[in-house]
Amino acid sequence: MRNDGRLSRMLHILIHMARHNGPMTSDTLAGMLRTNPVLIRRTMSGLRDAGYVRSEKGHGGGWAIAADLNAVTLLDVHRAVGGSRFFAVGIERPEPGCQIADIVNEAVGDALNEAEQLLIRRLGSITLATLVQTFDARCGGGVDQAAGMS
Repeated sequence: MRNDGRLSRMLHILIHMARHNGPMTSDTLAGMLRTNPVLIRRTMSGLRDAGYVRSEKGHGGGWAIAADLNAVTLLDVHRAVGGSRFFAVGIERPEPGCQIADIVNEAVGDALNEAEQLLIRRLGSITLATLVQTFDARCGGGVDQAAGMS
């Protein structure tokens, strides 16, 4: 099963955008991720609808950060890009009257619910500003410093 990389790809792009003066085109962002600009626009539309980015048309246009990076968490971004379930592992459909299926599904279901709640709390506690600050601390933090990073 293929991993859903929308969250990590969009976080990558948002860090670039936060370190760049001015809007960035879909073509530029797509080049950073070696993907198609249409996919960038499609995914970025969820971030725009949530108010985290804005898009400007015409010469000098593109995508730009529109929100306070301290107010946007990784969980917010996950939800805005239409992130899928966190875990592909799941329980089987209940088998009426089968005690073994009930026991297995209860144990697996409880473990998955607990793990998902932990992940939701953790992603909800990390802001985009934290990621940018971590990048700055590791890489010197100059504007457009991210341009050479991928």
